[in-house]
Formats: sequence, C-alpha cells, structure tokens
Amino acid sequence: MQFLYVMDPMCAWCYGFEPELESFLLSIERPENKPNVSWVMGGLAPDNDVPMDEELKETIASYWHQIENKTSVTFNHDYWGINTPYRATYKACRAVIAAERLKPKSSQNMVKAIQSAYYQQARNPSLDDTLIACADSIGLKVAEFKRELKSQETEQKFQEHLGLVRHLQVGGFPALFFIDSQNRLYPLTHGYCQASHLAQRFNQIQSHAHS
Repeated sequence: MQFLYVMDPMCAWCYGFEPELESFLLSIERPENKPNVSWVMGGLAPDNDVPMDEELKETIASYWHQIENKTSVTFNHDYWGINTPYRATYKACRAVIAAERLKPKSSQNMVKAIQSAYYQQARNPSLDDTLIACADSIGLKVAEFKRELKSQETEQKFQEHLGLVRHLQVGGFPALFFIDSQNRLYPLTHGYCQASHLAQRFNQIQSHAHS
C-alpha cells in the first residue's frame, strides 16, 4: 500500500493531523501489506529573514488555539513571547529532505522532531541551530547534516518536491493520496480530517477498485 503525504513541518494543521494519520495507517496495516508513505515537503513559506509583523504573529497564534480546540494536540504558546518568528518554512523542509538523504525512512522522525521543537519546546525551526539539534536528536551525525542541509543535491530534491506539489495542484496542507497498483493517485484528504474519514474514503476507493 503506497501513500503520498504532502505536508510542511511548520504547518500547524499538519501537526494537528499527525495523530489522525498515524491512527489511520495503523488501522489498515497488515503483516503482508504495510503502508508505505512518501513524505513530500510542501514549502509553505519561502526563505525570508524579515521578522514577522505583529498582525501576522497574532493571526498564526490564533490558529494554534483553533487547532487545539479541534484536534488532540497541544501547543506551547510561550513560543510567541520568547522567539523572533519568521514566515519561512523552506529551511525546515530542506532539513527533512537532508535527513532522508542521510538516513532513508527518517522523514517522519525528523518532522516529529521539528514539530516537537516548535510546538512543544517553543524553539524556532526557522533557525539552523534548532534544525541541527533536531537532526542530532534522531541520531544523525551533526557535521554530515550541516553539510547536507546546505547542499545543492538537497536543494535540487526540494525543488522536485515543490514541482510535484504544483503538478498535484495541492493548494493547502496536509494532503494525503493513495497510490494504487496501476500507479493512479486518489486523494484521501485535502486539509485536516479525522482518521475515520480517511478510513471511509480509503474503503470507498478499495471497493470501487474491486467492483
């Protein structure tokens, strides 16, 4: 079972979606057919070294409260008082790609490390130091990761991810697709939803394929 997951490690709705995604994947897992997820970095906000203005900070901070009310995740709201936030997620996306290049199948662990640093520990994931600490926490060699984060190969791979996102016409995150044995893509969700919705949509696709 192949899935394509388009997300951004600094997308708060993706953080809220994570427990639902895990619950869904667990519910369909079979010993002979484990779900295989390709993580695609969506690139929410381009590189930018200008601090966020107060209005944008308040807007995003308000989203965090909305997401807490609708999902099972919690946020450390101290983030806004102790950091200089930037509207820049590309570096965090590159960090996930760099981790995957150094250690295949590590995308999810790296995303979780970034989400934990950002949303729970109130650390700034737009900064190299935070991303390096995240890489270290999942067992990557710091010197290798630093090199990979800035490498041309990582940038090229990231551009491929962005090209795929455009090709799939994904306008928001999270977005999850099922890929069948004929390599056809079926959207399971565009945006946050619960595991039960994913399962229902997945079952519809399966029954349609077998009818």
